[in-house]
Amino acid sequence: MWETGRVFQIAAQMERCNVKVLGSSETHWTQVGQQRLASGELLLYSCHEKENVIHTHGVALMLSKKAQSTLTGWESH
Repeated sequence: MWETGRVFQIAAQMERCNVKVLGSSETHWTQVGQQRLASGELLLYSCHEKENVIHTHGVALMLSKKAQSTLTGWESH
C-alpha cells in the first residue's frame, strides 16, 4: 500500500467487489494515523511510531462510507 496511488486502486476495487471492510498487513507505511479519501473511504493505519524508519511491517484497515458508521473508536498500539 505504500506505493503512490495504491490506496486509491484498492478503494476502487473495494467498491467494485462490494467490500465494506478491508484489513491489510505488511503495508510498509510508517507512523500511525488515519486518512479520508476523496471517494469517502476511511483508512486507519499503524506501524512504527518513530519518524525516519525503514518502510517495513504495518497494518491498515479501510472502511467504506457505510462501514464507518459502525466504528465506535480506534486506538493504535
